[in-house]
Amino acid sequence: MKNRILVVEDDRDTRELLREVMESEGYEVAEASNGQACLEAYQRQLPDVVLLDAMMPVMDGFTCCKQLQTLFRQASGEDIHKQGQETLQAEANGILTSLKRAPVLMTTVLDDPASVERAFAAGATDYITKPIHWEVLRQRVQHLIEQSQLYRQLEAAYRELNRLASLDNLTKLANRRRFDEFLEREWRRMAREKGQLSLVLCDIDDFKLYNDTYGHLTGDFCLYRVAAAIEREAKRPGDLVARYGGEEFAAILPNTDRSGALVVAQKMQESVKALQIPHKTSTASEYVTLSVGTACLFPTPEQDSPAPLFKAADQALYQAKAAGRDRMIAYSG
Repeated sequence: MKNRILVVEDDRDTRELLREVMESEGYEVAEASNGQACLEAYQRQLPDVVLLDAMMPVMDGFTCCKQLQTLFRQASGEDIHKQGQETLQAEANGILTSLKRAPVLMTTVLDDPASVERAFAAGATDYITKPIHWEVLRQRVQHLIEQSQLYRQLEAAYRELNRLASLDNLTKLANRRRFDEFLEREWRRMAREKGQLSLVLCDIDDFKLYNDTYGHLTGDFCLYRVAAAIEREAKRPGDLVARYGGEEFAAILPNTDRSGALVVAQKMQESVKALQIPHKTSTASEYVTLSVGTACLFPTPEQDSPAPLFKAADQALYQAKAAGRDRMIAYSG
């Protein structure tokens, strides 16, 4: 696949010459005649390098370069992160766009120190003065292409590490860290949007007895199967199922009322029962079962922590276990 260069130059002759030189080097070339057209073309073309003229009508190269940096930050989730960590970086990459952080090589007749400083302050990766020395341009572009490819490899590796750090090793569900971050994020979001937030807490009944009877290896396989069954029932993209303790699982359900949470919780219970995993030492059933507690609250800006929601669901779970296990109780406080 050819690397793509976006040439932004208001002078037609210079623009065509730049195109010819870049195409002769094997690059695919897109063009724009001013800064505003560059921003539009960038989002369509997703180039690997931008050759950006500094002095242009409509929008000059310095202003355009600053706005390109804003696009990059939005695409990577940096701006959102700075506004209260309202989104996780891995999610932000998919929510906005797949824009690439392409290096910007600014071309300019201005070579005074103030203009050079202004170019770098605007976010330019490098600059080259006019009249253009074509061999220097070729080498600079090749260097920036290699730099861009390395950056993306590192970025992909970072995203993968971030994803793995958010998963429970055994069940492949979200782990406690991810659960806590997601719950706090959704609590704040629902407070802003005046929506309801539901939480479902599940506990495998008599799991210590299960481990004592069948062994920890079989116990781990049981956890894996139960986790998969629970996750299947929280089907919306905005829901999150997590393992937040040894045999404890949770489902965070944004924009879900009390009755909706009960429906999901009941399906989780039924799905686990349908596995028919033998549990001869259970005090509740001959098979592995769940005790479930649910709670639903309207978050408010005054309450900046989801602790009341967790406490309510945990209280309901305690009542379900105290009442004999293998049952579901909704918080009614």
